[in-house]
Amino acid sequence: MRSLVSKLGFLVVAALVAGCASNKYPAAPELAASSDYSYIIGAGDTLNIIVWRNPELSMSIPVRPDGKISTPLVDEMVAQGKNSIQVAREIEGVLGKLVRDPVVTVIVTSFVGPYSEQIRVVGEAARPQFLSYKQKMTLLDVMIAVGGLTDFADGNGASILRTGEGGKQYSVRLRDLVKRGDISQNVEMKPGDILIIPQSWF
Repeated sequence: MRSLVSKLGFLVVAALVAGCASNKYPAAPELAASSDYSYIIGAGDTLNIIVWRNPELSMSIPVRPDGKISTPLVDEMVAQGKNSIQVAREIEGVLGKLVRDPVVTVIVTSFVGPYSEQIRVVGEAARPQFLSYKQKMTLLDVMIAVGGLTDFADGNGASILRTGEGGKQYSVRLRDLVKRGDISQNVEMKPGDILIIPQSWF
């Protein structure tokens, strides 16, 4: 009997410790993403540059690791950290010195995005990795992309480190979301969020 009581006591203490660990940060706000989000170009993206009435100047090019692009009449232009409209206007400014009234459209066809905008997943995910941010991306989208939790994950002790808010940290209950279908935990992600999934002690 004494053995049973001690085992029950251990389980209660373990539950309390786990509960305290998962509540050390405030809950993540349900609506986090901005509706006016504009995709920011990063190294590794592919840009389709279309110059109206000048097919010889139109082409698909990658953004180099240094964040720059080069085309026949545009050398060493920085594209990283800008949206497609900003890049198009800058190309027009350069071409305007050589081509009459250039009209440029820039379309991003392969998405990586700058590191500052990527979602990082670390810890006890099946496939820890970084993901390109997409508007209205949710926590469940992220968990599907990384293959869920490992058997050793403390899913309800997970947290989101929000770099866009000066490193503020929010508590999220991943196990409730993934295993129990608790949609109240399916918060929206923000560019640059880091999802931290700790290992369970028990």
